[in-house]
Amino acid sequence: MSDELKQHIASAFDRDLEGIQAQILKMGGLVEVAIHDAAKSLETRDEELAGQVVTGDEAIDAMDEALNEEAARVIALRAPTATDLRVVLSVMRMSANLERIGDLSKNLAKRTTVLAQMTQINGSTTALRRMARDVELMLKDALDAYIKRDEALALDVLDRDRDVDQMYNTLFREFLTFMLEDPRNITSCMHLHFIAKNIERMGDHVTSIAEQVVFLATGSTPDEARVKEDRTSSDPSLSTDIELE
Repeated sequence: MSDELKQHIASAFDRDLEGIQAQILKMGGLVEVAIHDAAKSLETRDEELAGQVVTGDEAIDAMDEALNEEAARVIALRAPTATDLRVVLSVMRMSANLERIGDLSKNLAKRTTVLAQMTQINGSTTALRRMARDVELMLKDALDAYIKRDEALALDVLDRDRDVDQMYNTLFREFLTFMLEDPRNITSCMHLHFIAKNIERMGDHVTSIAEQVVFLATGSTPDEARVKEDRTSSDPSLSTDIELE
């Protein structure tokens, strides 16, 4: 094989890698918007905005599918090794996590439409939006860490997920109190709890993205297992894997 042909193949491979990395960042931007708009629609009871989040999730799903197909093509044709293989594998894993965050944002928006018809629980939507804002910023930093291959920033994102877990625990206790004080609050508080849990799960998926950045930068995942601050995760009766139609 001539040096010219080798250079051509290497250049084509570089373009492939640049292409899938550009796509994962574009997908990440769409997911950031979905989190922001879903939380805003909840606080303002904006059903039109909530509908846009639900509709917009189709584009996120399509990008996930396209990214996986392109990554599989790159692996089949280019047979990447070492750092290049880590890039492709990281993109595939990040895409799966971003797609799931998009689904959770969509589910949050669907519950917004339901809550718009119910009596508001004072202060709850503001707290949920603040929690969602923290997750949105975590995602932004995780994507920035990916661009810069910044292990320290990725580890900072992992640490900040504890704050999101603690916010969830606080809201969970508050919702229980509201329900005990007045049974008429039960339906609204149950929906609010599901929303809070969805946001907490978004944070978990962001940490998975941050872990991929560490893997990409170092070749290994973080040494210590992350301790979850969410005290309800082990209780199957509190599962929130329920999507509204």
